[in-house]
Amino acid sequence: MTEVRPAQAASAFLWERDEEVAAVERAIDTLRADRSSSGSVLVFRGEAGLGKTALLAETRRMAEARGCAVWSARGGETLRSVPFNVLRQLLQPALVSLMPEEAREYLGDWYDIAGPALGLTEPGERNADPQGVCDGLVAAVRRLARRDWPLVLVIDDAHWADQETLRWLAAFVERLDDLSVLVVVARRPGDISGESARHLDAVATAADAPVATLSALTPDATARLTRATLGEHADAPFCREVWAVTGGNPYETVELLAKVQDSELEPVEAQAPELRALNRSARGSGLVARLEGLGIEATRFAWAAAILGTGISVGLVAKLATMGTEDAVRCAELLRSARILTEPDPAAAPAADGDLEFVHPLIASAVYNSIPPALCTAMHGIAARVVTDSGLGAAMASRHLLQVHPDDDEELVEQLREAAREHLAVGAPDAARRCLERALLEPPRQETHARVLYELGCATLLTAPATTVDHLQSALAMPGLDGAERVDAVVRLSQALIHNDQLDDAVRTVEAEAARHEPGPSQLRLQAVQYMWEGIHAGEAGSPGRSERLAELASRCTGRDNSERALLILRGFDAMTHGENAEVVVELSDRALVNGRLAPGLGWTDTEWGVEILMMLASSYTYTDRLDRAESLFTEALRTYESAGWSGGHLALAHAFLGFNHRRRGRLREAEDALRESLRIADRVARGLPLYWSATCNLVDTLLARGHVAEAWEIAEQYAFAPPYPSTIVLPDPRSVRGRLLLAVGRTQDGINELEAAEKAAATRGHHNPVMVPWALDLARALATKDPARAAQLATDARRRAERFGTDTAIGEALRCAAALETGQRAVRLLSQAVTYLEASPCQYEHAAARVEYGIAARSVAEIQRGLGLAKSCGAEGLVAQAREVLETGRGLR
Repeated sequence: MTEVRPAQAASAFLWERDEEVAAVERAIDTLRADRSSSGSVLVFRGEAGLGKTALLAETRRMAEARGCAVWSARGGETLRSVPFNVLRQLLQPALVSLMPEEAREYLGDWYDIAGPALGLTEPGERNADPQGVCDGLVAAVRRLARRDWPLVLVIDDAHWADQETLRWLAAFVERLDDLSVLVVVARRPGDISGESARHLDAVATAADAPVATLSALTPDATARLTRATLGEHADAPFCREVWAVTGGNPYETVELLAKVQDSELEPVEAQAPELRALNRSARGSGLVARLEGLGIEATRFAWAAAILGTGISVGLVAKLATMGTEDAVRCAELLRSARILTEPDPAAAPAADGDLEFVHPLIASAVYNSIPPALCTAMHGIAARVVTDSGLGAAMASRHLLQVHPDDDEELVEQLREAAREHLAVGAPDAARRCLERALLEPPRQETHARVLYELGCATLLTAPATTVDHLQSALAMPGLDGAERVDAVVRLSQALIHNDQLDDAVRTVEAEAARHEPGPSQLRLQAVQYMWEGIHAGEAGSPGRSERLAELASRCTGRDNSERALLILRGFDAMTHGENAEVVVELSDRALVNGRLAPGLGWTDTEWGVEILMMLASSYTYTDRLDRAESLFTEALRTYESAGWSGGHLALAHAFLGFNHRRRGRLREAEDALRESLRIADRVARGLPLYWSATCNLVDTLLARGHVAEAWEIAEQYAFAPPYPSTIVLPDPRSVRGRLLLAVGRTQDGINELEAAEKAAATRGHHNPVMVPWALDLARALATKDPARAAQLATDARRRAERFGTDTAIGEALRCAAALETGQRAVRLLSQAVTYLEASPCQYEHAAARVEYGIAARSVAEIQRGLGLAKSCGAEGLVAQAREVLETGRGLR
């Protein structure tokens, strides 16, 4: 049993908490023992009043007594809509101690990304990427934590924490392997759902021990606590009634015993019936009645404090309650004496610049819920004005604005729109969504209604594409969006439809809008977007004559603006997929650049066009053997996203395509690393998206090239790399790669079936580039003995298409395939030609494979050794093993 002194009310909550206190003590000792040890997480769960806050206060006391720094924060029931509220509380001790230049030095590259969310700096012009901000905050806290070791982070009432903080917390606890920090979290069961619940579940999963669920006090402990508080003369029937009345809830027990002391009730059986009435006065309607007994001014003061929720200062409450300072001071003292308000406990969470707080969250909730609804709404409106007049900005006032009843107030609509912009700027799109949804209820005036819907659609584009579609379609059906703004909305709508897997609808949407416009820049942009979506469609054949119309439109483009540049890129990509001459593809792609670089407004983070058009450009360079240009673009994408803090799907895609480029170059180790990083990031976004397919398909292809067949199959199984395939194009062609995988694991007929499916899909779309869709080369090899005539025809057709395309890689690979169907000197001659072409190609793995195959066919030790050296440099371990086996046997070699 934990021993406490009667005067220490807070310590009463620690009765029967020996196991929990011991777990905290062990965790603190482990933290202090070794700075290089990994961090740990403890989670305590319990209903209201079971002593979670007291346990965290004891955690703080023990940690500080052992020389640890402690950062603490607490969620608030009325503050869940304030982004990063709890995180800002948590970091307050560290941030207050830093000068601005020190903060920039500590946070380094993350300063501009994480700084706005923490209130350290103004946000940039672009909306922040939520995942990037989360990653920046994780990095920032990790750097600050290393400075303050040994460090304990304490978060109370996590069930009431804002969603942005919980997202950060879930990400932070996943990265404690190399960071010696103790994280202690307390929460109630239930009381939370959706994304916030998922984040809290992730925190519990990361905990070093099962979540500790706090239980009520036993009758014996309640009796001991009663006697420790009231004296040893408290008799057994009285103590049993205390337990029966409170159910062993520590908070209710302490409050009831305080009421017994205040009323000078004798703790004997005869007085036990009075306990129920006393207990009712400590909570719920009894608490409200007790509050009203203090007078109308004290009640109004308590209501104002509950509206504020945090940062409760006498001066601010006086403004909100519209009372003089002298009256406010008197009311504060009355409420302190009645154990409703108290001074902040220095051993608990920071008070956010306030000098008062509620004694317990249960009291705060009871007081807030007792405010008459109409008055509560009015007080929130006043609070919003007080916050705004204090210069804290629309975002800080928005939690109050959300509570105001709709009243056709255009000023409120504008305040909510401004708050949404501020939320988006710091990476809090959910908070922006709440503001704009509330603005629609006002409602906005007719001339601004469509714009609010448009802004709402932009805020939900990545998080809720189906909802975005509804908002943008409604906006476009209303008056108010005209000119360039309407075109932007249509393009955004098409992007949302793509994210919602409605590619056909996306195409029809921009096509119909383009038909409404006269020839000019707007129509040209819409036509380009239409061709872009059609160009990435992997399903049915495009509209009849599409390529011809695109070629005609692009032939008139000089690259004078981004719409024309986009059309040149699209024409080049279309030519590449159809296997037209590579020089034509390169010439079109080069014309889309300005002095060899991306044009302003057509960059990787520019939202007017999106990332798809640039991926098409870089892919055209990749398949035309201009791998240096492609690598420059992919590297620029990666660098741009990292510096801008975009660490969600865009960064995953950049890693995937950089890995794709490494694979084409024959840098198989680097390719594997980049693709695994892409999958790691994509796991945080959502499975099944096109970016997921890009990373998985390229990783399987790379592992096969390395000779890691079993690992490639494992990845395919783990990430569901199998039909049905996505509706958008994936590079390289997933059917071709899966067919090759099935052949490699010995499922020959399944592999042939998959490659024949790839043949049909390519024919439907007119994709005749033998490098981009290499089904024919693998299918010819697979059919060599089963159907040699068809295999020969496939090889002949592939060679013809390769020669039409004209790159060294395409021709060399076609010659390798033809050689695989031949024997003797015919095979040697074909492989000799393949080596000649592939030696001039930048694709070193294919060159290495041709060298080894040529050496084996020609029985040349020198050629095999040259191929072996190339294979080693590529990381192609399967090819290395093949070459070594032939060299070791040595039979017939020269």
